[in-house]
Amino acid sequence: MSPCPGCGLKSESNDQSLIDLYNASGYCWHLYGYLSAFTLSLRDHDFTHQLVVDAYAAQHSGPNVKPISTAFALVGLYFTFERGYTGKQVQQAHMFLGKKRIAWPHVVPPENQGALTVVNVLQGPELQRMEMIRKWGRSVGEMWKPEHGSVRKLVEIYLVYEIIFSEI
Repeated sequence: MSPCPGCGLKSESNDQSLIDLYNASGYCWHLYGYLSAFTLSLRDHDFTHQLVVDAYAAQHSGPNVKPISTAFALVGLYFTFERGYTGKQVQQAHMFLGKKRIAWPHVVPPENQGALTVVNVLQGPELQRMEMIRKWGRSVGEMWKPEHGSVRKLVEIYLVYEIIFSEI
């Protein structure tokens, strides 16, 4: 059994091809693709897919993952759980930040890989999947608790102040 380097999910697959780029095992990446297809097919107003993207990216941060991927994921989780933003609003914040020339900090992922993984979301009944996605997202957000202050500061500097001053 090989563990996924990002979330620790164990599988019999020895596919190591995605580890360098996404800090994920092939099996875990496959499950993420399945869940992504499910959330994209919902076409829900809240755009739950964004939470899946952010939770997975934050849980699978690693040494070769681009710093912007981790930063965006942490910003997305912050907006979702601290500010109550919908996935659509988080996506708009990401688009706004993506236009900025920012030297994104490279943060070291916490030792704790989170209590839940993509497989926990997929194991339950489809009717409970949305609830499990939120639980997974919260779990991933909690593992990054030491970075919450940095994320809040980044949001204040690049989004809140920018929006206020652009309206003056």
